[in-house]
Amino acid sequence: MFTPKMLARLIGVAALTALPLMGLSQAGQLDTADDRVSLEAESRLPLEDLRSFAKVFEQIRRGYVEEVDDSTLLEFAIKGMLQGLDPHSSYLDSRSFTDLQANTTGEFAGLGIEVGIEDDYITIITPMDDTPAERAGLRAGDVILRMSGKSMRGVSLDDAVEKMRGPVGSPVTLTIGRKGHKEPFDVTLKRDKVRVYSVRGEMLEDGYGYLRISQFQLDTGNDLVRAMNKLKKQGELKGLVIDLRNNPGGVLQSSVEVVDAFLEEGLVVYTEGRNESSNLRYSASPGDLSKGAPLVVLINDGSASAAEIVAGALQDHRRAVVMGTDSFGKGSVQTVIPINDDRAIKLTTALYFTPKGRSIQAQGIKPDITVERVQVKRMDGRTRTTEADLAGHLGNGNGGEESGSEDRKRAKAGQEDWYSRDNQVFEALNVLKGLNLYVRRVPAHSSEKPSAETEETKDKVARVRPEDL
Repeated sequence: MFTPKMLARLIGVAALTALPLMGLSQAGQLDTADDRVSLEAESRLPLEDLRSFAKVFEQIRRGYVEEVDDSTLLEFAIKGMLQGLDPHSSYLDSRSFTDLQANTTGEFAGLGIEVGIEDDYITIITPMDDTPAERAGLRAGDVILRMSGKSMRGVSLDDAVEKMRGPVGSPVTLTIGRKGHKEPFDVTLKRDKVRVYSVRGEMLEDGYGYLRISQFQLDTGNDLVRAMNKLKKQGELKGLVIDLRNNPGGVLQSSVEVVDAFLEEGLVVYTEGRNESSNLRYSASPGDLSKGAPLVVLINDGSASAAEIVAGALQDHRRAVVMGTDSFGKGSVQTVIPINDDRAIKLTTALYFTPKGRSIQAQGIKPDITVERVQVKRMDGRTRTTEADLAGHLGNGNGGEESGSEDRKRAKAGQEDWYSRDNQVFEALNVLKGLNLYVRRVPAHSSEKPSAETEETKDKVARVRPEDL
């Protein structure tokens, strides 16, 4: 049985051991004997509280309906301490710690499938590039009916992901239902190391790019550079949509790197906590990957933490127009402190603030332009006929081909209907086009120098406020 004296000694030793990890001493150890005595005094708990703890501990050991060993009870006590602090401080057991490391690095052993739930079944959203799933020919929209012979109906998303992961080289058989196939079929895959890129990009239209940042991992900064380089190879970048919707956050340093990629200078974010080591300031360095192209950042109530740092910093510097709906409002910093090789605690150690000193905690980022996510349906009107459809119509003299209704239909079929697919992206694209109307762009190969009037116009665009749009 643990006596109050034994518990006091145990808690005191644990507190002293954790201090260097928490960064309370810059040297990683206490500097003087006086400091050590003072710290020991502060680490002592009231004896009456320890007696209460010991009594509860003993009552559970003796009277609980099932026997629970002492180690498990102490682990429960640790979890309770952290859960009582705030919603984001927590105890990470072996599985949770491993999952956190996988999410942070973006590497795990599995099949390489992004999945969701549709009609109570696990459905493939997309197979990731160069993964067992892609090599096996799995497609977006495929339904996973069974895994290794066991039905996947009603299985939660977390459980499904857990089942798909496993040791490298281990086999798993998926029973797939595919549209256009009368019967389900089996696909056997071998798990392999999967690298999840947190940033993907595509061109919305000529000159207008789109970057989706799903979360902030250790390599998100490098992933952003990779995605931007691909976009720039497709031509001049006139504007960029940065999609942070449903981004839960992640590594703070990576959010700083993303902001830095679009700023030439200035404060990005600063943090304040009880300890000196928690008071940090992060600033941008010269170099803008977009060459000053207009930016629109999309957020919603699923945008949290590091995602809010990015939106808030670009908003404060008036470098981007923030669109969408209010963000989540998680303005605290969690430090992961290892306890041993496979366990850790996640402890809230600071609050962060935008360059203008705004705290996001429990308030979030408010968009410059509010755009709700809605479903938009095209209205089919009457068949339209233009001059170009009339037999014997006169030419336009512009040296180009006239476009009749059939030509327009074919051109339309080759374009993405963003207004019906994602109305928020469509509105962001419209804002970027509007911003570009203010700037007279000189082709890179042209020897023409911008006039003073053009330079003045560019300066006005650089200083345009979101509320003026």
